[in-house]
Amino acid sequence: MSILEVKNLSAGYGKRLILEDISFEVNDGEICGIIGLNGSGKTTLIKGITNIIPHSGNAFIDGQDASLLSSNILASLCGFIPQKSGISIDLPVLDVVLMGFNPKLKLLQNPNSYMISKARAMIKTVGLEGRENDNFQKLSEGQKQLVLLARALASDSKILLMDELESYLDFKVRYKTMNLIKNLVKTNNMGALLSMHDINLALNTCDKLILIKDKKIADTIYPKTDLVADIEHKLSSIYGEVSVHKIKTDANHEQMVMLNRPEE
Repeated sequence: MSILEVKNLSAGYGKRLILEDISFEVNDGEICGIIGLNGSGKTTLIKGITNIIPHSGNAFIDGQDASLLSSNILASLCGFIPQKSGISIDLPVLDVVLMGFNPKLKLLQNPNSYMISKARAMIKTVGLEGRENDNFQKLSEGQKQLVLLARALASDSKILLMDELESYLDFKVRYKTMNLIKNLVKTNNMGALLSMHDINLALNTCDKLILIKDKKIADTIYPKTDLVADIEHKLSSIYGEVSVHKIKTDANHEQMVMLNRPEE
């Protein structure tokens, strides 16, 4: 079942069009990555879906046209994790995570005991147990991203929209966090759409990859089923001559790696 359906979406800034006629779907239990060169429109796509910037076309979330939804309803359906938190005041980590419940609260209404318990559980889930009272502003950028992930997970969203979540996470935490997202998405029949820079991470954790080039979707990769030669060809059309290989880890798990192919 489709959790997110994007139809003929075009978006940009002022008169400058960054994306044109973009259409795709994200199904429940599916992690979809958006990859492409810097400036290709990965962030613009997520901002268009969430109505942060003007756009044409439609984005349907759980069957509802996002452009017709109130900000509260849209926030309850989407767990959005931006590159930067936008939080500029001192707040405890717990309070930041509790913001995920704001769409469900009336004006001046405080979170109830269930919400507080759920927020604490999500803080533990992302590996920050014991940091509930820490000042959010004093955390590393990677830790801030994990807090924002906890906030998104606490709100029981239908789909997670994440803009370069991995950028501030170190190598080990990147894979741990993506595996966490993968398990939660599949267990709870959610969907996830992520703009990504780390291609190897994307190849090994996403069910589907959308390749953006020249304002449009250039191709789609299904890492689990596509032939390695086809994946290599599709990625080379974006990143230049690259080679893709399947390798076995020490634990005998199969992984895919993309390597630069030096010019002769």
